[in-house]
Amino acid sequence: METEKDLQSLSFEEALQELELIVARLEDGELTLDESLALFERGQKLAERCNKQLSQATLRIEQLTADGEIVELPSP
Repeated sequence: METEKDLQSLSFEEALQELELIVARLEDGELTLDESLALFERGQKLAERCNKQLSQATLRIEQLTADGEIVELPSP
């Protein structure tokens, strides 16, 4: 498993792909309880990461299209 720092460096696509793999493994039903819990916990963190990235993207789009006009924002 990756560390929290590694989790923050994942792109949205990477996090989503890992989350999809975790879901598939959990649905397979071949894991022990401990393995399932560890994967579930990792999946929760990945889902939070994806949601955060989506929220940030939505906010950025809203800022760029304020009042129906494209607005240039300063670089972060």
